[in-house]
Amino acid sequence: MSPAAATGYTNGSSTALNGLKKSNDRSNLVPFSSRLKEGRALAEDVWSIFNAANLPADCLNLGQGYMNFAPPTWVKEAAEEALNHVAPNHYSHPKGRMRLREAIRDVYGPQLGRNLDVESEILVTSGANEGQYSVFVAFLELGDEVIMFEPFFDQYLPSVTFNGGVPVFVPLHPDFSAEKPTSDDWKIDFDELERAISPRTKMIIVNTPHNPVGKVFTREELEKIAALAEKHNLLVMADEVYDFLVFDNKEHVRIATLPGMWDRTVTVGSAGKLFSATGWRIGWLIGPPSIIRPTLAATTRIVFCTNSPFQEAAAAGLEQVERRDFFAQQVREYDERRLALTAGFDKLGMKYSQPEGSYFVLLDVSNVTWPEDYPFPQSVRGRGRDFRACWFIAMEVGVSSIPVSEFYCEEHCSIGESYARFAFCKDVDTLRRAADRLQALKKYLK
Repeated sequence: MSPAAATGYTNGSSTALNGLKKSNDRSNLVPFSSRLKEGRALAEDVWSIFNAANLPADCLNLGQGYMNFAPPTWVKEAAEEALNHVAPNHYSHPKGRMRLREAIRDVYGPQLGRNLDVESEILVTSGANEGQYSVFVAFLELGDEVIMFEPFFDQYLPSVTFNGGVPVFVPLHPDFSAEKPTSDDWKIDFDELERAISPRTKMIIVNTPHNPVGKVFTREELEKIAALAEKHNLLVMADEVYDFLVFDNKEHVRIATLPGMWDRTVTVGSAGKLFSATGWRIGWLIGPPSIIRPTLAATTRIVFCTNSPFQEAAAAGLEQVERRDFFAQQVREYDERRLALTAGFDKLGMKYSQPEGSYFVLLDVSNVTWPEDYPFPQSVRGRGRDFRACWFIAMEVGVSSIPVSEFYCEEHCSIGESYARFAFCKDVDTLRRAADRLQALKKYLK
């Protein structure tokens, strides 16, 4: 029995999603081991290629999206306090510790315009990624289609396919002609999006602010997505882990707040991103009981419960964000980091897509050249041109990045081949040193 069936979801617990029922047909199930061998699963992944072990010892890592600075002192102190008490060192309820669920309610309830029920509308998970995975476990049956915008956060792909789902890719289209492009220049073709929807489509993933583009989806864009979700009776996974990082006076609109969307949307959050503590693995899901209940059944079987002491620390952090003006402080600090890196690109005269959210910048590397006989490793040969550009920059300049074609299907990867993703979730000194090093690229630009 599926988690959704076990919790009564198939009995029509949500009117809006009553058509999303589970099938009991197991005749065509493919073994997990077979699914694992399909597609890109056997290819060496980008994180293995652009790993510190493969790069120069002094290479500045702007590829991976983890911070090189500690969480705020007051959050670390809350973690230490939790470790010094007995209860937080033991199992938590699978829903999450009550203190954290109440803190999530108090911070995010007003943003969603709802008085959230901590028992049925909030679920603490072992990082945002495990939360998303548990949603897929709860709702996907073999052959169900999931729409994801390209470039996509790379964990979506295996999480969908490992649960029998079929990814359907809809690319964001950049404006290559823009003189000073921004993330807002990456547009959805809504006719293309609707053509991608079929009777097998179960879900659409909306990641805003977006990784890796930095796009903050506009209200108009989200309203159009919402209209399609209602028309075709789709679940929406709103991946909003960078919700606190929106620049240039852009508005972060939560799709769950749009008319008719609460009942079909699960919103994903992350304490790891918010408090610079990615290794703590504390995330959360917010949504209606019809989504949270089946997902709870799944996550209980996957991890049972989430790290207890760091839940207490995350709760203490959320309890203090308002009086410390923490969200605004984060925007100011990350804006300084963004400028430290992009100033180096400006000095080089290289085009990049100015991000309006998240902490990534896409640099246009299409005019970076290298000797014809440059000794590229086998792992990057035969991949997109951006793989070779990123490898060359890391080896010759000492700054690592991630090739963006990795976040596309094969059909659309040519869109991403022009870009390298640089993460600016690093201290300002590191970013300025990286900007200085990148000036060595001048002699390689055509």
